[in-house]
Amino acid sequence: MPNVIIMGPAYPLRGGIASFNERLARAFQQEGWNVEIYTFSLQYPTILFPGTSQFSNELKPTDLKINVCINSVNPFNWIRIGLKLKQSSPDLIIVRYWIPFMGPCLGTILKFVKKINTCKIICIADNVVPHEKRIGDAFFTRYFINKPDAFITMSAKVDLDLKKFLPNSKSIITDHPLFDNFGKSIPKDVARNILNLPKDEKIIMFFGFIRKYKGLDLLIEAFNYAILKTQNIKLLIAGEFYDESKPYLDLIDKFGIQDKIYLHTHYIPDSEIKNYFSAADLIVQPYRHATQSGVTPLAYYFDKPMVVTDVGGLASLVPHKIAGLVCQPTSEDLANTIVQFFNMDETIFQNGIQVMKKKLSWATLITHIKSLANSIQKNNKT
Repeated sequence: MPNVIIMGPAYPLRGGIASFNERLARAFQQEGWNVEIYTFSLQYPTILFPGTSQFSNELKPTDLKINVCINSVNPFNWIRIGLKLKQSSPDLIIVRYWIPFMGPCLGTILKFVKKINTCKIICIADNVVPHEKRIGDAFFTRYFINKPDAFITMSAKVDLDLKKFLPNSKSIITDHPLFDNFGKSIPKDVARNILNLPKDEKIIMFFGFIRKYKGLDLLIEAFNYAILKTQNIKLLIAGEFYDESKPYLDLIDKFGIQDKIYLHTHYIPDSEIKNYFSAADLIVQPYRHATQSGVTPLAYYFDKPMVVTDVGGLASLVPHKIAGLVCQPTSEDLANTIVQFFNMDETIFQNGIQVMKKKLSWATLITHIKSLANSIQKNNKT
């Protein structure tokens, strides 16, 4: 059986990329591959991490081989891991790249792996240009970017950014598969009872880590427009602040909409995600800019329609008036579009949602990875 190594976040780390990598490992296992995940013993130094904890409080997966061994800031560790991977000589390495900070660490490890003539390296690039720019981003990315043999991107925007750094790169654009590993949906009234939410209200949800580029402030401002403020529509904010919370809370106070907002601003464990999506009528992604979003395949899995802003790759995954509604990234257009949704027959979106769910399969992603790997020609030098 072929051997694949997945390099990137996984248990005991938490978050969407960790969940993705674990689900990808299971998809490879279903295809008959031997799979190991190499994750971080130190992902971010505490001073650089904006949340409360980097670690999951869920049970350790028993069906996956996860090596907790990569230290993102220790060059001696990078050399040791690189030499270990060189010695193990896997057939394929899948490496995740989502932030330039990881460029030196992952790039150095792959520098050793590239000396294995039979090993092919494919990068799944969530971002090439980060949402929040810092000094050194371009330098770190350039150091990393020439190490993989080929790339998977999940939006045209990321693929375009990739080509700016590496014009002749071999790449495939594929959609983010469904997050189908968080349990099945439950009845809405049961979910709302668990979350202590009223059963008779229209509830929209913002889900995920709260950062400036995700536009939560635009969504809060939308509730100050009379067209939305006068409706019996409430906003459930479900996710941990990765920005300062004060500006958002000040907006809620400024507009006097405390009675319109439910604040569940803590990290949502994997085991509770089904409760939140089952409780919501509509998922809103009010992003200012984006590449792609893991919230979209989550919403599809739980059969929830969406309102998304027309930025990055969001609109391409949510066909307008078929699986949801698309609007401009302004508070006024968000307000109008949310009200428009509740004035429509919500059942008209279900056929479109089912069509999209069939497209977003893990088998499709594995097929694309294998096709890309087969197209990589390795030299025969020793």
